[in-house]
Amino acid sequence: MATLAYPVTRYSPPELVDLSSREQRERLSASGLKALFNIADRWKLRAEDVRELLGGVANGSYFEMKKHPESKVLDADQMFRISYVIGIFKALHILHSEQLADEWVKLPNSNRIFGGRTPLEYMTRGGVPAMQIVRRLLDARRGGL
Repeated sequence: MATLAYPVTRYSPPELVDLSSREQRERLSASGLKALFNIADRWKLRAEDVRELLGGVANGSYFEMKKHPESKVLDADQMFRISYVIGIFKALHILHSEQLADEWVKLPNSNRIFGGRTPLEYMTRGGVPAMQIVRRLLDARRGGL
């Protein structure tokens, strides 16, 4: 009897980043923060909104990391949050014009997920699970689902 096996492929998946590793977080924190602050500028977010997207960072800590992003090592939760924001930003810019993509998170949304609230309000209130839902919604739209 022949044994079935997966076909051979030349595809090599990228190595996953281990966010439990302090070394990996040290390597990625500054660039992640810079990306987050650039997106926040494009979206015209208030400092309070960005602090909430980061998981409720204190005011002093927020302004310190904004001033010196290279001196802050984020925790895994903050890295995941920034990853979701970057993915949402990217998906919006694939789906919409630049202007709409940058305004979308602050526009009231009639999708039943948001219930008339803005996606930003939904994400700041709902934390990581809400950010994941927004990312999945946009990725599904981008994929034509």
